[in-house]
Amino acid sequence: MKILLIGNNGQVGWELQRTLNALGEVIATDRKTLDLLNLNAIRETIRSVQPTLIVNAAAYTAVDMAESQPELAMAINGVAPGVIAEEAKKLNCTFVHYSTDYIFDGTKRTPYVESDSPNPLNVYGRSKLAGEQAIIAAGASHLIFRTSWVYSNRGSNFLLTIKRLLREKKELKIVDDQIGAPTSASDIAGGTVKALDLFLKQNQQRKAEMSGIYHLTAAGETSWHGFAAEIISAQNRNVGEIPKLSAIKTHEYPTAARRPMFSVLSNEKLHSTFGLRTPQWKESLKRVLAET
Repeated sequence: MKILLIGNNGQVGWELQRTLNALGEVIATDRKTLDLLNLNAIRETIRSVQPTLIVNAAAYTAVDMAESQPELAMAINGVAPGVIAEEAKKLNCTFVHYSTDYIFDGTKRTPYVESDSPNPLNVYGRSKLAGEQAIIAAGASHLIFRTSWVYSNRGSNFLLTIKRLLREKKELKIVDDQIGAPTSASDIAGGTVKALDLFLKQNQQRKAEMSGIYHLTAAGETSWHGFAAEIISAQNRNVGEIPKLSAIKTHEYPTAARRPMFSVLSNEKLHSTFGLRTPQWKESLKRVLAET
């Protein structure tokens, strides 16, 4: 099987390049080799590779910056996935894409399920929702995985920010009233491959039935403050004096983009369809930290 991986230099893409090899030959592109703003280049690349499977791990992920760059965010997160899905439909190949908990407004107080109505609070969330809708409209065989609070030992993320601040600050003030599920890039990649291993063995009718949106996040929930506390607890042997950790409210840390106060996603559909249980977020964090 020939697999086209788009965005292999990001957190999830880097992990996918390693795990997708279990399914077939991986042809990977990054920002330099495939510009998602160039729709003709997207079409030409897909038609040239003739893949059996396309996995798009590329995205505009700068949540606050998106507020001042809405056209760019929409082009990468909303328009490009639709074009990829159109080409996947023509080739009768499966398309895997990633979305976000930020398509929800956070007013719910129990984990969101896939059928809950989206209501994004920010440009980033609206652009990712547009991508979901464009993929579904294209009619290709597809799996859209919504995830949340992604981190790894690469790129730019909350884990690496806290590790840096541990060296620079004497006190950390972290928001404690936004609740979600920190999810490691390696868990996302691993879950993707396990789901695909089952999905790709199905006939066309069953693939059509299984196509759709799935939530793929770590099990459990916490606040950004709780996430930081767990990182600090695991790192206390590797730094000198431990900074004081203080809890603050969202209004005390204003950002350009509004964020949902509660964005925990239910993984029950993932489990019932693919038999997958995701690890608890604390266990995954320990594993990621052990790899540094």
